[in-house]
Amino acid sequence: MTPAARGLFIAGTDTGCGKSFVTATIAASLATSGTTVSVRKPLLTGLDEPSTPANPLDHELLAMASGEPDPKVVSPIRFGPPMSPHLAAEKAGEEIDLASIASGLKEEMSTVPDRVMLVEGIGGLLVPITRTSSVADLAVEMGLPLIIAARPGLGTINHCLLTLEAARSRGLEVRAVVLSQWPDDPSEIELDNRKTVEELGNVKVMTVPHVAELTQDAFAKAAAGIDLGALTSPAVR
Repeated sequence: MTPAARGLFIAGTDTGCGKSFVTATIAASLATSGTTVSVRKPLLTGLDEPSTPANPLDHELLAMASGEPDPKVVSPIRFGPPMSPHLAAEKAGEEIDLASIASGLKEEMSTVPDRVMLVEGIGGLLVPITRTSSVADLAVEMGLPLIIAARPGLGTINHCLLTLEAARSRGLEVRAVVLSQWPDDPSEIELDNRKTVEELGNVKVMTVPHVAELTQDAFAKAAAGIDLGALTSPAVR
């Protein structure tokens, strides 16, 4: 990997916690600032779910935010049923090769030295990719700093601290927790959640607001609560 290559791995506390919104926000902000950015969500399930302009599938949302014209490039391995990738692959009669996924992403990173690559996981950090590997294993293989996406509401303290513990026990560097769908007028619980996760987790906690208009510009503006410099520097080792 060239010294100038940079990247982030975006994981989540669980399914539906806002990983793709966090990833899209970072991608759009980088893209509109003139940074070359690529987003990859190498594994995608739920392709059978309906896609609408107001609720696009993850790879469609990420393609829009990053400026990638073909959503299939964002997610090359796709399955129809909305389920864990290990089970979706088994039902499709296919095998997922984690090492091959990681090596392909690393090779792609090396081809454009000044690019930032955002790699988004699927589900929570310990979701199985195969019967013997998880999203955490992919993050370890990639060797990228980790961003943990989480909900702002009740229950998120436990989810965040467990995910932080799981990540750090594997030697992963956690750059920040990002609370997705952060309200304009946060409640006492939401404000305390942010403070408590930051203190008990010994981690920076940033926020991404709800984005009503799903456009690149709207996501870029939503990055006001994210310190992109702290997330993307220094260069990935």
